[in-house]
Amino acid sequence: QVQLVESGGGLVQAGGSLRLSCAASGRTLSYAMGWFRQAPGKEREFVASISWSGSSTNYADSVKDRFTISRDGAKNTVYLQMNSLNPEDTAVYYCTVGDWASLRLGLPPRYWGQGIQVTVSS
Repeated sequence: QVQLVESGGGLVQAGGSLRLSCAASGRTLSYAMGWFRQAPGKEREFVASISWSGSSTNYADSVKDRFTISRDGAKNTVYLQMNSLNPEDTAVYYCTVGDWASLRLGLPPRYWGQGIQVTVSS
């Protein structure tokens, strides 16, 4: 059983920054981690992913110049540093855990958190 707990969401002004955290527990050894998001009225989309070792990352084109994904192996935690936020980034962000074969391509992995709201005001 895997449990994912997201934190760090909230309301920020356009141009500001926010850092999301996701702590994983359970059988997550050797699993990659990533982030997806879903805005109101839109489909879920891939944001970023990172391999188990942290040596490889992948980003959606819409965020690659503004967001940075990282992980702390000792804490089994993944982070998403979001800079230069704009209202289009407003969405529920989901932490995910799964195989790198999927996450490296931006495909949905096995385990999902409950999601955390990020709202960017203009």
